[in-house]
Amino acid sequence: MSTTSVLLILLSLASLAAAEIRVSEIRSDARPIIPFDEFGFTHRGQLELNITRLSLSGTTPDLPALSKVGFFLCTRDAWLHVLQQIEDAEINCALGSDVVHTVFTFDRLPDLTTADVNFLYAESVADQYTLVFANCLSQLKVSMNVRSAMYNLEDGKSNRRDYLSAGKTALPKLYFLFSVVYFSIAALWISILYKKRLTIYGIHFFMLGVVLLKAANLLCEAEDKSYIKHTGSAHGWDVLFYIFSFLKGVTLFTLIVLIGTGWSFLKPYLQDKEKKVLMIVIPLQVVANIAQVVIDETGPFGQDWVTWKQVFLLVDVICCCAVLFPIVWSIKNLREAAKTDGKAAVNLMKLTLFRHYYIVVICYIYFTRVVVYALETITSYKYLWTSVVAGELATLAFYVFTGYKFRPEAHNPYFVIDDEEEEAAAEQLKLEDEFEL
Repeated sequence: MSTTSVLLILLSLASLAAAEIRVSEIRSDARPIIPFDEFGFTHRGQLELNITRLSLSGTTPDLPALSKVGFFLCTRDAWLHVLQQIEDAEINCALGSDVVHTVFTFDRLPDLTTADVNFLYAESVADQYTLVFANCLSQLKVSMNVRSAMYNLEDGKSNRRDYLSAGKTALPKLYFLFSVVYFSIAALWISILYKKRLTIYGIHFFMLGVVLLKAANLLCEAEDKSYIKHTGSAHGWDVLFYIFSFLKGVTLFTLIVLIGTGWSFLKPYLQDKEKKVLMIVIPLQVVANIAQVVIDETGPFGQDWVTWKQVFLLVDVICCCAVLFPIVWSIKNLREAAKTDGKAAVNLMKLTLFRHYYIVVICYIYFTRVVVYALETITSYKYLWTSVVAGELATLAFYVFTGYKFRPEAHNPYFVIDDEEEEAAAEQLKLEDEFEL
């Protein structure tokens, strides 16, 4: 087994691939390990495996030798044990390990000309498994179409199928609940804009658009997961989800850049370097969303799946770093302005606001990219919904903070600052050089 294959399976086991019914096409593939979807089974788990257009090429082994070619289910811990067994030369094929659950091996084919196989496998040991295809015959190439459907049967007389992994069955309700929250926030924001219509700027309407897109994105995701839960297919809701996810991602990063530059409420224009940041962030968001679609729709069995995963992570990191520059520039500009325009108190207020926003943006990026991923990794498969809730609560807190700090406000408070406050602010600004970003 090559190092590349080992890394591929480990990366795939750490992923959270969708669990809907998936049809995978494999053509003349000689990879020793091909991972498919990951799924959390209850004690009433079922796996339907339908193989069509099966053909073997390269070598013509006899049927007994094909016991080293087939499908198995494996947990993360079990796979590490399998790797150790192979390294210690206890076994030479993952299918020979006693810690994997063999689903179907090709030596059970009626003959070598069989092209279609239908198989139902019942999994009674509750855990999170990955469906894996192993080919331990180095010269053998396999071509086939694989339709895999993993689901849990609900307790009771109904025996209704649940195509969402255990730990994710509550996601449709959770996404719908958060969408209601965001629609409520949008209604509240519209009310605020109406009441303070004399002091609103273009950025405030942009913020409303971002909230509405986030609400629509969550609603589509709720419907997407609901249809997958009951039928195994998104029935077109995934297309709407990808559209709103793209629009939400682009507008959110654009909003952070615009607020960081002070556009609309501090100045009515963007400098050339600020425009360049937008010209970098927006195309990168397009690439990130294309990568996300490929990751979700192809699944880990694709040979380029890991590459697209790395592209997505790299682009996301670049975007997160890029949006911080305008905030840093605004802080520096406010420092310089405080030394020349004589409005120390006003500039100190603005400087403090941008500092806080800079820190909050960093915390938001760190939490949603690092902490949430850590929760996905360490949390039991039964409670994977908690990482989704944590990420959505962090995003909600960021939206609320942004809206509250940059809400429409009359400028009167800036003009009723007495001399003592002005002097105190001037003294405070003298210490600003000690602050390092």
